[in-house]
Amino acid sequence: MTSAQPLCHADEIAEGEARGFGPLEGYRRKIVVLRHNGTLHAWLDACPHYPGGTPMAWKTDAYLNGEKTHIACHSHGALFDMETGECVLGPCLGQQLTRIALTMSDEGEIFVTAAQEEKRA
Repeated sequence: MTSAQPLCHADEIAEGEARGFGPLEGYRRKIVVLRHNGTLHAWLDACPHYPGGTPMAWKTDAYLNGEKTHIACHSHGALFDMETGECVLGPCLGQQLTRIALTMSDEGEIFVTAAQEEKRA
């Protein structure tokens, strides 16, 4: 049986902001949630540059580049598109981050399903 794990309220992620949650049940890495152009996106905190993935933030919730235009892996200097997770600069060109599906309650609470399997991590 799958269970939904609460992450936060949608209002807690401002436009152009990213936050990490976890690690949660069923995931070996944190889940990064960001808001870009009004839409929430979630990614596994695992740069695809190395097998098994590498955490991307250099400090708590530091998932974006300085201009806040891309998700950044501060270990490798890679940049990823915020909407697609595709690597646009760095050693992992042609690869992408693992998307994590989110659900939202009528009250705006954001959840992730615990039993979702990781593709990379």
